[in-house]
Amino acid sequence: MAEALELDPAPATNGAGPAVEAPTMTIGGEAVTSASSFEVANPATGRTFGFAPKCDERTLDQAFAAAERALADWRRDDQARAAALKAAGKAVLGALDEIVPILIAEQGKPRSEAADEVKGVAGWLFYYAKLEVPRQVIQDDERALVEVLRKPIGVVAAITPWNFPLLLAAWKVAPALRAGNTMVLKPSPFTPLATLKLGEVLRDVLPPGVLNVVSGEDELGPLMTTHPAVRKISFTGSIPTGKKVAAAAAPDLKRVTLELGGNDAAIVLDDADPGAIAKRLFWGAFYNAGQVCCAIKRVYAPQDTYEELVEALAAEAESVRVGDGSLEDTQMGPINNGPQFYWFAKVVDEAVKRDGARVAAGGTPQWEGYFYPPTVLADAPDGSRIVTEEQFGPALPVLPYRKLEDALERANSTRFGLSGSVWSGDPERGAEVAAELECGTAWVNTHMANAPHQPFGGFKWSGIGIENGLWGLDEFSELQVVHRAR
Repeated sequence: MAEALELDPAPATNGAGPAVEAPTMTIGGEAVTSASSFEVANPATGRTFGFAPKCDERTLDQAFAAAERALADWRRDDQARAAALKAAGKAVLGALDEIVPILIAEQGKPRSEAADEVKGVAGWLFYYAKLEVPRQVIQDDERALVEVLRKPIGVVAAITPWNFPLLLAAWKVAPALRAGNTMVLKPSPFTPLATLKLGEVLRDVLPPGVLNVVSGEDELGPLMTTHPAVRKISFTGSIPTGKKVAAAAAPDLKRVTLELGGNDAAIVLDDADPGAIAKRLFWGAFYNAGQVCCAIKRVYAPQDTYEELVEALAAEAESVRVGDGSLEDTQMGPINNGPQFYWFAKVVDEAVKRDGARVAAGGTPQWEGYFYPPTVLADAPDGSRIVTEEQFGPALPVLPYRKLEDALERANSTRFGLSGSVWSGDPERGAEVAAELECGTAWVNTHMANAPHQPFGGFKWSGIGIENGLWGLDEFSELQVVHRAR
């Protein structure tokens, strides 16, 4: 690793990047600007390419007031909500070519992945638009008719991260709105522009005030989570920030859904062919440059096939084209932002220099932009931070095991519990082992296979609550019993 890791370089504040039209916030169906703004950098260059409006406390009050005004009508007509979400999905697809370049420039991901993310937003909107919510009658006899209803909670504050700024917003927007709530949405200050553009696209599709989109730096989040208008907070991000959100919600007993970090383990069984699974295993770890909460963060491989798997994964890593996401042949983009890049690089450096990990591929960062090559590490000890923490970047430690029971114990010995996977030539055997993982989703012979109808949530410190599917819809509602005596 380069000695430059010891430096503390000053961030660049000008230079390359596509021109971006000045975005506006969306409040009450109207375009809203601000007196001040903040810089947005292109991670392929590390330089500023655009500016986002900085929402102040007064403007935030206006956004929540707009959401409160819209709630009374929006919560009453479920058919109108379904129709509006369908129209919203069509509008997003119609704006695909406008949104994708913005997402690439501020997030860094390759064009194909950016397009898939925008299409995913439409997919989530369409799913919740057509979702049939079953009537729940729990008693119907000569004594009473007892029905369980789901009622909207009220105004929702949604805060989203920088790795999938649009898709993870859709995971919140679609079920919250279909359930009859209104929302104020705040994206990460590292990736605000595509979300602001989404607000502009939906401004004329959704009734005024139903979806309000604001942007700001770190101080805006606490103003949202403590705002008296908020009855529900939906947050995706780090565990430390998630704990702060939960603490902020407690005095007012606001409902919370927290989708937090992961340290997903993949266990390769002794009947799996390393060459056959290497590509799927690799992209299960390195998609979006490893910046996925439910990506594979560590692999446990049988001692007898360990070196073969390390070599196969290293070969995959060396074949990947890393570069600016706007270039057609790019397969992997940069790490999104400077703080994450320097933290990640130090964790890898520490694993190699202090803990004795062996670099099978990658391991040397580029200092133009936030590029880091896909890195496969062998022989890292269990106590190394590259194993115990969520590295959230393009590095994968591969660890050997002799007994399957040992691999399961090591995989589960963590405060994380988001997801995991088992890789086997026998899917039934794989499923039996996967059931022993202590996590919200356990995949067999795949990883990161998420879908709108499939619930997603974490055990332990990886979160509270569920997103997606009918379960995700229920998270944005209160249960009411209507008991009619006869």
